[in-house]
Amino acid sequence: MKYLFLLIFVLLFSATSRAGTISGFVFDESDGESLTGANIYFEKIPYGATSNSSGYYVVSDLPAGKYLLHCSYVGYREYSKKIELKENQSFKLMIQLQPALMETEAVVVSADSVRTAVRLFRKAISRIDISPSEIKTMPAVAETDLLRMLQSLPGILPISDFSSKIYVRGGTSDQNLYLIDGADVYNPEHAFGLFSTFNTDAVKDIKISKGGFPAEYGGRLSSVLDVTNLDGNRKSFEGTAEISMLSAKTTVQAPIGSFGSVSASLRRTYIGETAKLFYDDIPEYYFYDGHIKAFFDINADNKLSLSFFKGDDFLDYIFASGAEGAPAIHYDWGNTTASLRWTHVFTPNLFSNFWITSSQFDSKFDVTEVGHSETNDLTDLSFKGQLEYALSKSIDVKFGFEQKNLHTNLQQDNPRGVVDVDRERQYYTGYLAISWKPTADWMIEPGLRYNTFISDQTFRDWAPRFSAKYRLTKNINLKASSGIYYQYLQKIPRPFIADIWTTSDKYHDRSKAVHYILGLQYEVAQNLAFEVETYYKSYQNLYSLKNYFLDFEPSRYDDSGRPVFTETRGLFDRGDGYSAGIELLLRKRYGSINGWLAYSLARTEYITEGINQENAYAPRHDRTHVVNAVVNVDLNNAIREWRGKQPSTAKSNWKLGMNFIYTSGQPITLPSSTYYGAGIPDQDYERLLLYPTAINRYRLPDYIRLDLSITWKRRFKHWSMAPYLQIFNIGNRENVWFVQYDSEETEDQITQEVDTVNMFPILPTFGIRFEF
Repeated sequence: MKYLFLLIFVLLFSATSRAGTISGFVFDESDGESLTGANIYFEKIPYGATSNSSGYYVVSDLPAGKYLLHCSYVGYREYSKKIELKENQSFKLMIQLQPALMETEAVVVSADSVRTAVRLFRKAISRIDISPSEIKTMPAVAETDLLRMLQSLPGILPISDFSSKIYVRGGTSDQNLYLIDGADVYNPEHAFGLFSTFNTDAVKDIKISKGGFPAEYGGRLSSVLDVTNLDGNRKSFEGTAEISMLSAKTTVQAPIGSFGSVSASLRRTYIGETAKLFYDDIPEYYFYDGHIKAFFDINADNKLSLSFFKGDDFLDYIFASGAEGAPAIHYDWGNTTASLRWTHVFTPNLFSNFWITSSQFDSKFDVTEVGHSETNDLTDLSFKGQLEYALSKSIDVKFGFEQKNLHTNLQQDNPRGVVDVDRERQYYTGYLAISWKPTADWMIEPGLRYNTFISDQTFRDWAPRFSAKYRLTKNINLKASSGIYYQYLQKIPRPFIADIWTTSDKYHDRSKAVHYILGLQYEVAQNLAFEVETYYKSYQNLYSLKNYFLDFEPSRYDDSGRPVFTETRGLFDRGDGYSAGIELLLRKRYGSINGWLAYSLARTEYITEGINQENAYAPRHDRTHVVNAVVNVDLNNAIREWRGKQPSTAKSNWKLGMNFIYTSGQPITLPSSTYYGAGIPDQDYERLLLYPTAINRYRLPDYIRLDLSITWKRRFKHWSMAPYLQIFNIGNRENVWFVQYDSEETEDQITQEVDTVNMFPILPTFGIRFEF
């Protein structure tokens, strides 16, 4: 790693002479929020910049002279200012953009003055930009949900209606890196995966990368979801409140004097109470989550933000309720994250963010009368820094570090045995990424990351990254990317109970993936883009939980003779695999009618030691064909546009939303025969078991679903309300979840019944949203 830091040092001090610079932050004038991705450019000269995730920008190597600077951002009025720059001058300019519409209706805003092809060129390969307003217009199961919205994008899939987990380009759900304000989130789901932990009302910025992500990200094989929450309104108090059939939530923002702001959100469900209106014998269940963030503008060069999130689920169920001594399940689980971020501008050309983050996932599971209890914890204390250096007009450098202290703890106690797996691990990484623009039509972006993971064995890995972009014509961009990625944490999935994280060790090597991606972007018209990407990913050392623990031996026995397991040896099957596919996306982001149409063709195959005679098979999340169509319509303004009139300023309007999805059926393993045997080694009785055919050789029927939403918004002087109706699976299609086999034995024969278990039927929900 010392050679990596030596290279960074050389780059930082290699330029001895400079022309002038213009730098600063871009803010929303109405509330003081920093704006990510604002375009800064000049008339008649090829200089410019884009504001980063903190709203900071820098234009370097500008010769002395007079300039007309422009700044544009979607949904805001264009900003212009005349500047006279002297030789070697560092000119600081804080830009405040005015919203284009006072009501800031999401679907009414128009694209900025920068060409669509230019905006596509600046975007990283395989990255999709999503705004919080786009999420809120999507039809949902009960409320808007970030992860479920992402499932409507090409290359991102769910496993079923019942889960918000995402599977990206053939990767498993644990291969995704989730971040909230810089802190890792290890189990980002509520209600066994039905809801995600991200409250969309509190979200400011979303970055989703489906592959080929740069050297600043690592530790996962497939994707990155980086979420930044609102800093808070620095000008005045504002808030939202929403209530639906299953949940209630609120978000408020307020200034802290003249130097800061605070935002807070709270959400609480009453799923159990609603279900009891229709069903008997329903478990007591609810979840809550809350987030608070404070932002302090210390001075022009220093900003500080504090962020805290906590969410918990609670489940209680008594079998044979009312019977004395009836067994009961008590299950609590949740996430807690906290982060402290210091933003510092060392010089106009050297910008930095430093974080201290903490993340904890914990779950407690007890079954009374049976004597089974479990504690499952993961904690992560991290220190990291990210620096951006504008070396010259054509070269930008990013470099940084991260140090993680991980603690995993799984404790199980039951009459048959004890599990006591307690691990402490350390992770160190440093990275360097260079963005070089040799001409106006080329962008070359090499990167390098070095990882050290310390467990009972030390792993050291170099992870190179590379991408290139080329503007073939004014309307067409070409892109390519490749990289090597390592993952040192593996998750053991379990149905209806929290997954367990385990780490690479002397028994299990780290996982590895290599990405190859090619892409084409075409500006069909201003604000209408067509994108094509094809990819190939190879995997090494993929782990899955064994079906039979024949090699899983206890470390010792306790005083009562129960086995005690403290190692993971023999727990997993090891395999390799690949994913390949092509994705097409036609997208219109802004206007009274907006949305996208997407198609993906993909194939994922695994080869696992000792499984399926070591022949390749498709995992359960593999889908050959996927079609997504999303349409959002502002009815009032769409009609006015059709008639050639200006956008409406009426106090009320109607919005329609549609989400259509078609996928090929899930792979399924069918049985070929039945036999008697013991399910697990210490089982003292035999039962009827199914003998499978080749794994996942067959497919369930195709999945088809159409969702609709309708919202009416009414504005008053200082507040507004928006009642809405959402219908999930409006066609009431019976999409098959899995096939169930029931056997009935008599003295003469065994009867096997086959039945299908379906996913959600038609689900109408309604609610009302207030803004004040």
